[in-house]
Amino acid sequence: MKKIVLSIGGMSCSACSSSLENFLNKQDGIISVSVNLVLANASIEYDDNLTKEDLDELIKKAGFKSLGEYKVVQENLRKKDKLKLILFGILALIVLYVSMSHMVCLPTIEFLNMEKYPLNYAVCLAILNIPFLIYGLDILISGVKNLLHRSSNMDTLVMLGVLSSELYSLFSLVMIFNGSMECVENLYFESVCIIIYFVKLGRFIADKNKNKTLDAIKELVTITPDYAYLKKGDEEVRVTLDKIKVGDILICKPGMKIAVDGKIVKGSTHLDEAFITGESIAQKKSVGDDVLAGSLNVDGFIEYEAIRIGAASTISEVVRLVIDASNTKTHISSLVDKISRVFVPTIFFIALLTFIVYIIIGGTLTQALEKFITILVSACPCALGLATPLAIVVSEGVCARFGILVKSSDILERVKDVSTVVFDKTGTLTYGDLRLSEEHIFGGDSKDVKRIVASLESKTSHPISNAFKIDDKLYDVVDFKTIDGIGLTGKVNDKVYFIGNNKLFKMLDIKNDYEDYEKNIVNTGASIVYVFEENKVVAIFGVKDIIRDNIEDVINNLKAMNKKVVMLTGDNERTAKIIASSIGIDEVRANVLPKEKKTNIDELKQSGKVMMIGDGINDAPSLKSADIGVSVASGTDIANNSSDIILMNNDLSNIVKLFRISKFTFKIIGENLFWAFIYNIGMIIISIGILPITNNPMIAAFAMTLSSITVSFNSLRILKLNKEGR
Repeated sequence: MKKIVLSIGGMSCSACSSSLENFLNKQDGIISVSVNLVLANASIEYDDNLTKEDLDELIKKAGFKSLGEYKVVQENLRKKDKLKLILFGILALIVLYVSMSHMVCLPTIEFLNMEKYPLNYAVCLAILNIPFLIYGLDILISGVKNLLHRSSNMDTLVMLGVLSSELYSLFSLVMIFNGSMECVENLYFESVCIIIYFVKLGRFIADKNKNKTLDAIKELVTITPDYAYLKKGDEEVRVTLDKIKVGDILICKPGMKIAVDGKIVKGSTHLDEAFITGESIAQKKSVGDDVLAGSLNVDGFIEYEAIRIGAASTISEVVRLVIDASNTKTHISSLVDKISRVFVPTIFFIALLTFIVYIIIGGTLTQALEKFITILVSACPCALGLATPLAIVVSEGVCARFGILVKSSDILERVKDVSTVVFDKTGTLTYGDLRLSEEHIFGGDSKDVKRIVASLESKTSHPISNAFKIDDKLYDVVDFKTIDGIGLTGKVNDKVYFIGNNKLFKMLDIKNDYEDYEKNIVNTGASIVYVFEENKVVAIFGVKDIIRDNIEDVINNLKAMNKKVVMLTGDNERTAKIIASSIGIDEVRANVLPKEKKTNIDELKQSGKVMMIGDGINDAPSLKSADIGVSVASGTDIANNSSDIILMNNDLSNIVKLFRISKFTFKIIGENLFWAFIYNIGMIIISIGILPITNNPMIAAFAMTLSSITVSFNSLRILKLNKEGR
């Protein structure tokens, strides 16, 4: 057995990926296939009798193109696609005005008046209809392809609805030319135009999200620097990463990034590894400690040995995890797609059978054809096709109003099934940047002491310095020095100041009389910062990552909804448990790296659907692996682009609203499907002629339109949800 991941060209919608996957799975020698529309690839397992060339030929036979083995590439949205969307949007408005202005009491164009000049009216709509047919030709072809491959889905429904409306409208147009002016009521050219336009709009948005996801993966790849300094004897040689070999000794200076995974052989420093561990405070590293590619060297000079390079590096593993998670399919299938696989061929069979029966029992060809068209029009799945996506679109609009960006049309349906909500800590439950949590001033004015500290901290790039930033003008600092593993020192206004941890007491040979303060601050989960003026303590500060507002209410509301709440973090267990306890989270999983985060998510998924909420690059694999990935907008682009939902205003209370909106939306979808089927089934029975009720294509078309209107108005009920999502 062999496995290969191929890049696929020509896929523009879920119908394409589904069609290709179904087609390949039916071929001899193919063991399994998973087609990923977002990454535009196909993961194929096949036996040894087939070659890559055979696979390329099968993909071509299915109507697509193999672009070779998969690489992280980006297909940018072309400007002309956006321009087409705008132009056809304007044209669609013109079509609607011509066809419906008389219905909404708007001034009509005199020579296109439906009642006075029915032929002009019909011909005008027919002509305006032609560009849309050309614009949506790929949709029609896709629908036909799905029928040929016996995998009918939403594209097949759209194709059937468009062609039924088009054929019936053309038939009515011919009747108008023959003098039957009453047939002007049976024109549905505008339906064809609007259906095609909205499908195209949906594809445009989907392609945009696809490119964002690819951007996210490319961003992971570019975290590492483009070059490094290789030590050769007493010289430093600048080299590109592809020139580095395992065992090479590399040099990293303050402000530079680690080029490859390795181990320190000389020197010590603080490394910012927040991108991979989620830890907001730079970590002390010395001889013998491991370093990760992409880590930022804050303040020291080190030499390190290259251990893992290229595909073996930790960051490459993160990339692989994101791609693997993207290729993992959920088990939740679209309800409408399942129904359509049976519904569409059944309607064709009923219409054809009715046509044959009418011919056999002596009916005329015209009567048989009228029955055939009437059944197709009455069963046209426009309402069925609108039932799910329309409710989702309205819901996404409501979510956007609350600052919730939902990136895919099936997300809201899946949210309702979530049983476990997992929160990252740093940057999600907390703000992600260090702030002063408390202060104790023992000498001088509080504002002036902070100004002195801010002046000294401005000379370093250590993350703790962010907690002391002020808007006031800073003092001049002379004789500034960093004290390895302890803090820093400098002279301000002719006085020497020391800022750092409790090791300053030993260094200055001073007794520590502030242990009670230190104990209380540390027990809150904060780091302690001492400020010395010469040889006396003038201030003690607590510095920590502040918990987001209202998070305790969010946790309580989730528990009230019977959701299991878990904290998953790369931070140390002591800090994580202090924060979790303060906000009501009972289960904490700490000290976990990216690979372990994904493993934890996969483990939790065994007990039900999982929603992961995070913000950092280290969260990307777990966001993708979770059934629903949610990121806050203040997080990194990779997290936002790896997630299904983005909280644009960083308000975690929107998670609660999201669950409420999802539940109500699914209720609306169920009602929509009910009404769509009631109209369809009822009109099919009448159209066949079983009941003593007369029917014709005009009445059938009216019923089809009425069912769509019913579904539309029912979906608009979602707009009434209030600010709490109720």
